[in-house]
Amino acid sequence: MRVVIVGAGIGGLTLALSLHAAGIEAEVYEAAQEILPLGVGINVLPHAVRELTDLGLAERLADNGVATEALMYANRFGQEIWREPRGRHAGYNWPQYSIHRGVLQLLLFNAVRERLGKGAVRLDHEATGVETGEDGATVRFRSRTTGADLPSARGDVVVAADGIHSALRAQFYPDEGPPIWNRRVLWRGVTEGAPFLGGATMVMAGHQDMKFVCYPIDPKAEGRGTSTINWIAELRFPETVEWRREDWNRKGELADFLPRFETWDFGWLDVPDIIRGASQVYEYPLVDRDPVERWTFGRTTLLGDAAHPMYPIGSNGASQAILDARTLAYELATRADVDAALAAYEGARRPATSRIVLSNRGNGPEQVMQMAEERAPKGFSHVHDVISREELEATAGEYKKLAGFDREALNSRASLIPARVKA
Repeated sequence: MRVVIVGAGIGGLTLALSLHAAGIEAEVYEAAQEILPLGVGINVLPHAVRELTDLGLAERLADNGVATEALMYANRFGQEIWREPRGRHAGYNWPQYSIHRGVLQLLLFNAVRERLGKGAVRLDHEATGVETGEDGATVRFRSRTTGADLPSARGDVVVAADGIHSALRAQFYPDEGPPIWNRRVLWRGVTEGAPFLGGATMVMAGHQDMKFVCYPIDPKAEGRGTSTINWIAELRFPETVEWRREDWNRKGELADFLPRFETWDFGWLDVPDIIRGASQVYEYPLVDRDPVERWTFGRTTLLGDAAHPMYPIGSNGASQAILDARTLAYELATRADVDAALAAYEGARRPATSRIVLSNRGNGPEQVMQMAEERAPKGFSHVHDVISREELEATAGEYKKLAGFDREALNSRASLIPARVKA
């Protein structure tokens, strides 16, 4: 069996490694001319860390990411709403890591080249369409550099892992249109600053219309006596405002958002100081797409952001792409019938990710921040005066179950390491 993967992002590269480990031939085609460590920080939750650990990447993750110890939600005055341990500190068998997105992608890219060969990832190959049938599929490409057509690639299966602007998804859903903007814009940056809350805590402060998120992402910073802080500032805009097309690498302007956060010095965290300390700021309108009723068309299927782009609420986007990849590889490796494998993959992953997309539109676990804002807009003496502990625990627990990282369920779940079935 041969699988053609369109897109060398986190999902596509994880799929290549997973297929190789299962004895299935894989080749990756990527539109970019070079894989560079672009972007800023992301979180890899325990259910995804488990999968990368099973791929033999535990040591590389530990060397490049900060093992998150706690998550804290606060209101816009810096008052604590909810705090919980994370990763191994919460009793999981695997850590949670905060890591630079580009570092993780490069880590996976290097692993693919080491294991599958240097030619396993073909760069400057932008997919323009796919012809799919009952026994395979063929992808057409062009050079993003020159615009010239390139030789097509045929596989028993083609996987579209080419992101939120997937050309292959657009072929199957030609009337879908652009991603849906929810009136919010994110500004993202990385600042070298003083450690906060023990040096391994993720903080979310504010509410759904105005929010600040930050967490450390470089484990080597501790040796320098500092913290490499990944941060996100988020604002909601009125219906009359239009914004620019989303792009992970568009430079942002402090004047567009910093004035709204100037008073957010909590003592234990100085938000405006962190924002000013970034050497570069990037902006990104917060978008997703509606869940679709079908991912698989003949021998072509969708994965990651091409299948289920979601708001970065609950720190789940990259983790869900990793779970997609591992599940697809498992099904292809353990079922003799390819079509049955694709159906099983979609049956396991599409409903689950659709629920997460919709939950994230309702703030997911971050709803506790909105509850605090609505019930105590001027702050509170103690959070339990406005939100009971039972409500807080229920909100956090329900999302973990929805997203697949309930502790007991994850720790006891069977592995996705397949025993290869011969066709």
